[in-house]
Parts: sequence; structure tokens; C-alpha cells
Amino acid sequence: MLRIALPNKGRLSDDTRDLLRDAGLDVRSAGDRALVAALGEEFEAIFVRAQDIPEFVADGAAHAGVTGRDLVAESGRELDELLDLQFGRCRIVVAARDDSPIRSLSDFRGSPRVATVFPRISERFFADRQCRVTLVPVSGATEVTPHLGIADIIVDLTSTGSTLRVNGLRELETVMESSARLFASPAAMKHNEQRTAIRDLAMALESVLSARGRRYLMANVPRAALDAVRGVLPGLNGPTIVDILDADDLVAVHAVVDASTVYRTINALRALGAHGILVTRIERLTP
Repeated sequence: MLRIALPNKGRLSDDTRDLLRDAGLDVRSAGDRALVAALGEEFEAIFVRAQDIPEFVADGAAHAGVTGRDLVAESGRELDELLDLQFGRCRIVVAARDDSPIRSLSDFRGSPRVATVFPRISERFFADRQCRVTLVPVSGATEVTPHLGIADIIVDLTSTGSTLRVNGLRELETVMESSARLFASPAAMKHNEQRTAIRDLAMALESVLSARGRRYLMANVPRAALDAVRGVLPGLNGPTIVDILDADDLVAVHAVVDASTVYRTINALRALGAHGILVTRIERLTP
């Protein structure tokens, strides 16, 4: 049975559990505080801190894991990235005080002090840009360090930038973008059976992600309007056309459409004489 390392708390944990549940992989544990749980019939989940998951997967304690791309980069461990799970989106940015004379990296003089909880990422970033800095590793409250004279700039995580603005800080540059990803152990990916199981897991999760924001639409339309209907319902590979018994002048069209365009699509179909329009949610979609 393959072991999958999952975040043990926070929004990342909640979103991961929701995605697994939608993929048919319910987490079955002995209690809320259980550290190990069944994950469907083929996997076992272990719950650890998101920042520890790169180590667990790299060292073979887990065959795969879900965690942030930023945490894997900071760990320095080599993992196989299989799938962007499309939640937990954030950026690591360089920021300075609003009243700082530093407006960009080209304004660096000497070796400015950089407070960060991402020393490895920061060191690589500034080295690549040939910027001399003095790193000041901290474990939290990075935003306050420039105001206390501990650092000149910071490298920190942000989602919308609002926390930086509230604390009188201004973004200078984006270091990297991050989101929750499915990672696998390189050793597991070299093992045929383990690789197959992990790829099947990735495919199951991807099918759920592909279905989100999509709807399945069915309608009866005049056969004479088919060319116009194809322009309204492009679908994944064009709409599916089905003959209707005892209705030579009508056909049924089926298509996958973006949820955000359903309202306009229905109006466009009605204008072409369509009726019996049905729209339903999609649980999983494998192109």
C-alpha cells in the first residue's frame, strides 16, 4: 500500500481533503487527531506539517505528498512534480518599507539585510542576480523586521499583497509563484507498480480539477441550425450530435461548457430555436 503525506492542518489540509473526497478517496481515520488514515483502498495517508512533507517524501517515508511548491524549493530536496492542484496560490516577494530609498534591486548598496523564512530560496535568488545581501533568517513576523531595524528588506509569502500594504511595505519583485502540488519520490517513480499507482492518483485528481468550473449542457435544436450551434457550443472537441427518434427536423446536442458562460450560451441557443435545455454539474472529466 502506497503512503501519501498530507498537510495536517490549515486551509491547505482542508482543500486537499476536499479534492481527494471528490476524486473518490475519502480519508477514513480513527479520529480527528489520528496521524494515519486509510485513503481509499490503495493508499494510506499520513498527516504531517506541510513544511515537513518534502523531507518525508524525499527520504522514502512517503511515496508521494501534497504540499506547496515554495516549501519543496526551500527544502532543497529533489522531488518529481506531478500535478498543480490549483489551490493555495501565493507568491514569494521581495518587499521594502514604503519610505525606503530602495525601489528596486538596482538600488541595493553594500550588503542590505534581508529578513526571511526562506533563506535557501532567497540565497539562490539574490545570487542569480549577483546581488550581495546579508540574510537574517527568522521564523515568523517577517513584516515587522524593517520597522524594528532588524532588516532593510524582506522576502516573504503573500497572496494578495494586503498584509504587506497594511504593514507599510511595498513589493519590489516576485521571487517565485507557488501553489499546492502533488509530488512524488524519485525512487517510487522508478518502481513500476508504485509509479503506476501514483500516476493513477494524479489522473484521478486531474479529472476532478478539469471538471471544476465546467458544466455539461444538453439541448434539442433544429437540424437546420447545426452550423450556428457549432459556433455556440465548441465543446472539448465540438458538440456531440445525436439523432432524436421520430424527429427528423431536430437533433440533440451535448457539450461541455465553461460555467462562467452558461447564461450567455443558453440565451444564444434559445435564439437559434433550441429547447429542452438541461445543464448539470460534472464530477470528473478526463479528456
